[in-house]
Amino acid sequence: MLPRPSRQEMRRRMPRLMWGLVLFGVGLAFMVESNLGLGPWEVFHQGISINTGIPIGTVGIFVGFVVLLGWIPLKERLGVGTLLNVVIIGVVIDLTIWAIPTPDGDVTRWVLLISGLLLNGLASGLYIGAGLGPGPRDGLMTGIARRGYPVGVVRFGLEVAVLVLGWLLGGTVGIGTVLYAFGIGPLVHVFLEMFSLEPVPEAA
Repeated sequence: MLPRPSRQEMRRRMPRLMWGLVLFGVGLAFMVESNLGLGPWEVFHQGISINTGIPIGTVGIFVGFVVLLGWIPLKERLGVGTLLNVVIIGVVIDLTIWAIPTPDGDVTRWVLLISGLLLNGLASGLYIGAGLGPGPRDGLMTGIARRGYPVGVVRFGLEVAVLVLGWLLGGTVGIGTVLYAFGIGPLVHVFLEMFSLEPVPEAA
């Protein structure tokens, strides 16, 4: 496990983490409802959802726990944010999709897509900046990279693999996928600069 923050630190970090995870789930749901394309992992989740009838957020929860099993041989360190990431984002995605009406025109779909992308950037800055543990997919990527592989190559390989598999399963690949690929990195960088907190200190 990652170093355990003090109670004072938790009071400071938990609201950022929780808001970040909730907003991330809302943003992903907006992108799903836009039907204009998703990020690689969401394409994969959607493909499984289409073929099983399981809601996409619930699929994301299952996949998240499976990915965490991959942390065991990599000896990655869990944080409270890691476990909450797996559950909360998926639940919020399903609730948001249930709550919002299906878009009835191209303008509404584009508003959902752009809003979802911006929310994902903002939310990532909040929950990553809280410093309470990486998401399961990011932890898998960094764990593999620590075995001597360039992190960019690892990320590219993982995301291409799940994107292609998700597309073959029927997931939506489109302009939203392209915008996500080129836009999410700069957005996360901007919002991390705004919201990042110093790392939790190691125990003495």
